[in-house]
Amino acid sequence: MKIDTGADSKHVEWTALLNRVAKGRTVLKHRAADTIFMQGQAADSVYFLLQGKVRLAVATPEGKEAIVATLGPGEFFGEGCLGGQAARMATAISEGATRLISVEKAVMLHMLHEESGFAALFVTHLVTRIVRYEADFIDQMFNSSEKRLARMLLLLSHFGRESQSETMVAGVNQEHLAQMVGTTRSRINRFMNRFRKRGYIDYSNEGGLTVHRGLLSVLRE
Repeated sequence: MKIDTGADSKHVEWTALLNRVAKGRTVLKHRAADTIFMQGQAADSVYFLLQGKVRLAVATPEGKEAIVATLGPGEFFGEGCLGGQAARMATAISEGATRLISVEKAVMLHMLHEESGFAALFVTHLVTRIVRYEADFIDQMFNSSEKRLARMLLLLSHFGRESQSETMVAGVNQEHLAQMVGTTRSRINRFMNRFRKRGYIDYSNEGGLTVHRGLLSVLRE
């Protein structure tokens, strides 16, 4: 299973393209746990993540919440407005300090219509995102909770084929992991303890989490 999302390879290219936008572009900075936009708010812009991570969560009218994605540098979010989405379908929350670019919907549509290179790159990004979501769905349907957690940890740490160890950003706790994996917090705690004892993960004194290559073996069991 390929874990590396490939987002970093396009990061510099996207930043250069978006820096050419004179109007309708805003660079934003957020602290940990800041709300970037709320579910139900007007969808009027697209965001590109320069630094940090962003969590997308959906809540039901009864108050039940599920985390549907955690995004890293080099990724877009809020692009539903380009397809006619009038209101945000999820809430976007920063995990740690984040820096991002907000591009107004009209400006983004103009660039997609007028610049073929930009449009081709954006379509590639969307196709990659769809493939990721399909893999997430298959993972949810057919894999055990333990395998789903291992895959999620590898994705969150941007673990690539050449990686030996990566440190996850602080702020993703076991409750968040339970929502993303689709199981209980107690089971997540049990699996995390098992991974730690096997040497697959390590906790730092600052609360960060280091993911080691050995965790890949869980996906092959």
